[in-house]
Amino acid sequence: MHVRKLTGGLVAALAVTFSLMGGQATAAPTGTASAADDVTAAARVVTYDAGGSAEFRSAVDRGAAIWNESVDAVELVPVAAGQRANIRVLADNGWPRALTTSLGNGTVWIGRQAVNEGHDTVRISSHELGHILGLPDRKPGPCTSLMSGSSAGTSCKNAYPNAAEKAEVDGYFGGAFARTAGSVPLNTMIVD
Repeated sequence: MHVRKLTGGLVAALAVTFSLMGGQATAAPTGTASAADDVTAAARVVTYDAGGSAEFRSAVDRGAAIWNESVDAVELVPVAAGQRANIRVLADNGWPRALTTSLGNGTVWIGRQAVNEGHDTVRISSHELGHILGLPDRKPGPCTSLMSGSSAGTSCKNAYPNAAEKAEVDGYFGGAFARTAGSVPLNTMIVD
């Protein structure tokens, strides 16, 4: 995951703000003090439960890892046993879809219909997680746009967000008031 540097006061303010807003915040490691007293800012942790994703479990884990490699402000991690996840991932026989209840929270379905038609499972996973992270569909679109989804065709295997998509997600999760941001309408099923 990329690392962003901020001053200690801003990190503390963000941690307090996220706690007050109900988000999960983690403490930033302090490391050695520099002249500017920089510390590493912690990303907002969003947990996911792929226990119901059946044969797509590795694709879901890879999709989460791709987001972690791509953005600074949020980190997707598997939920700990006995904890409630921010994102629930399920497999079914329908078309892939996502229901976002709030930024960083919702349910994803990895639908076998798209897989049976030849769409890439890791791209599907990354795309649907993108909805939970605040991104809308951008159809039709090229393969270089993760959020173009199925409109890029079955030959498209790109599971990585482009620069604009990365910046958008970092913008939603990177600021103290970002938790209310997002292009995706809440409590609306997004069928891809």
